[in-house]
Parts: sequence; structure tokens; C-alpha cells
Amino acid sequence: MSKPLVSVVLPAYNEEAGLRSSLDRVWTALEALQAEYRTEIVVVDDGSTDRTGQVAESFAGEHDGVRVLRHWENLRLGQALRSAFQASRGDIIVVLDADLSYTPEIIGALLKRMHETRARIVIASPYRKGGKVLNVPLFRKIMSRWANRFLCRMATKDRFSDRLTNITGMVRAYDGEFIRGLCLWAMDVDINSEIINKAKILRARIVEIPAVLDWGPAKPGVRRRGKRGRDTLRSIIQSLVSGFLFRPFMFFIGPGLGLLILSLYPLFWTFLHTLQAYGSATPGASFDFRLSEAIGAAFKLAPHAFIVGGISLLVAVQLISLGLLALQKKRYFVELFTLGTLILRNTDAGGSPRIVVADPLRKE
Repeated sequence: MSKPLVSVVLPAYNEEAGLRSSLDRVWTALEALQAEYRTEIVVVDDGSTDRTGQVAESFAGEHDGVRVLRHWENLRLGQALRSAFQASRGDIIVVLDADLSYTPEIIGALLKRMHETRARIVIASPYRKGGKVLNVPLFRKIMSRWANRFLCRMATKDRFSDRLTNITGMVRAYDGEFIRGLCLWAMDVDINSEIINKAKILRARIVEIPAVLDWGPAKPGVRRRGKRGRDTLRSIIQSLVSGFLFRPFMFFIGPGLGLLILSLYPLFWTFLHTLQAYGSATPGASFDFRLSEAIGAAFKLAPHAFIVGGISLLVAVQLISLGLLALQKKRYFVELFTLGTLILRNTDAGGSPRIVVADPLRKE
């Protein structure tokens, strides 16, 4: 059988200063894999305003197996990856960042792990045991770590995948057919979380390898993603949105249960005060009259307990109800997405059904 084809994807935006060096390093790393794999490099110039596209095309003119895709305006990472996935021909697709914050040798490690586990996705994680984060600003490092902890908590746990530690990371290896058949819509870095979410819906096997994330010393003209405050703020917001998409009901049921527990304390005292006042209510009066009199006395004694307890209870019921509706909607989405994916994969380009033979060795 012929050797599998590996497509290495490098999205690039205004990377003129360091792109040539990065491409040289990737090319050298791929040469070391020629005995086991055929390789290609796909560079996506995402509407750069500098000479990124010209640098990439110059490199492609000097090396076989290098292709350049160009967006005429900046469409952000999500569209850059979708363009690369659809244009690539690889049996396996490896995504790297253009400034190589992970060394190109990570390609071989990702491919080895994919071969060993038959996983659909292999993630390079600096947060896994054995991984490291170097030369990243402290605030950015803290925010990234906690964003990933939050998303990993929100992500569905299953027996098919590792316990993930890095959901926002872009450096990954994908099964080519799987990722090309995944319907993706995110336009920015949240595409990385979207891929994991939809892969888990389809019960795809996802594993991680420890890796070293090293931004290295700052170099003149080399752009670092996420260095500006607004980039960090945008990443935080996107992490929260991605967490909501993983488990939307938790954003309602959690606060709802908290408020429900909070409301029990004042409501207990209102009940106790009403019970005590009922015993001293007008003798011989009807039950409903004595109860109304007791409630009025209890309210006069502690009106704040009625107000706080009542409002907390009403809001808690509303939030829990919204959580149950979100859970139902999530299940509908899972069913529709799974069905749509199966129809897409079982239909050829002409719209006719095709026969799909299941791989009995695929562990998913």
C-alpha cells in the first residue's frame, strides 16, 4: 500500500518577518518523515497586509508539495482552517501555528500517537503531565490555563477519549476524512473548541500528548497572537461562549440550584413565624382567617424574609426551568447533528447514496 499523505496546515496573517524561517524548519522536519509518509504543506494567507503571501508563494516555487491559499481579506482563523481542510488532500492533517510556538518535531509525535491509538484527533497540550509553557506573559498564561480548565470541565467526559487538558489549542493532528466531513461554522479561534464539541457528539476518539509551548524571545517585526489586551478579553469571552455550547444547561441549573438553597433559609423562618403566630391568632375563627392573620403577623415581624425568600424562589424556579429547556435543546441538536453528519458521509458528490464499510479496528 502507498504511504499515507500528511498535510501540514499553517494559517498565517501578517507573518512576513518569520514565515520563511518557519517554512524551512517545517520542511526539514517533514524530510525526516519521508520513509513513512508522503507530505504536503498548505499555507493559508488570511488577507495579510504585508508580504506574507509573496513569501509563501516564493517558498512554494522552490519546493514541490507546497501550496498557498490566499484570502483577499482577513476572515480570521475559523475560515482559514475551513479553507485549508477542504483544500488539503491528506489522510492526516496537522495544524501548526505560523510562528512555531511548538517546534516542528511535534509533527512526528502527533503522527506516532495517532497511529498507536487510531484516534480521530490528537492534541498537543502543554498542560498535560510532561508539557511546559515557556516565555508566555504571566497574565496570558494564567488566563489560558483557567480557560482550558473551565472548558474541560464543561466538555462531556466519555470512555473514548483522554481526560483533556487543552481544548483551545490549535496544534493538532486530525483524521483527514473525519475533519473534512465535520460541519464547522465558527469564524475565529473558537473553531478549536467547536471541533472538540462536535467530535465528542460523534463519539470520536480524542487523545493528547504532552508538548512544550514556547513563545521564545520577542523578535522585531514578528507578531504574537493574543498580546494585546483586547485579544485576551476576546479569548475570555469566546471561552465562556464555548463552555455554554458544551453544556448550556449548567449555566442555568447551577445558579438556579444555588438560589433555591439560598431561598430555603428565609422561607424556613417565614414558615416558623407563621406557625407561631397561628397559635395566638383569634380563637374560634375559621382556619383560613386564622392562617391569613398568622401570615400577616409573620410578615410584619420579618418582611425581608418574605421578600428575599419569595424572589429567590421564583428566580430559582425560572433558572432551573431554563436549564431543563436548554438540556432538551442540546439533545435535539446532538440528534440532528449526528443524523446530518451520517447523511453527508453516506452521500457522494452527486447526491447518491454510497456504501460505507465500517472499520472493525476503529476504536470509537
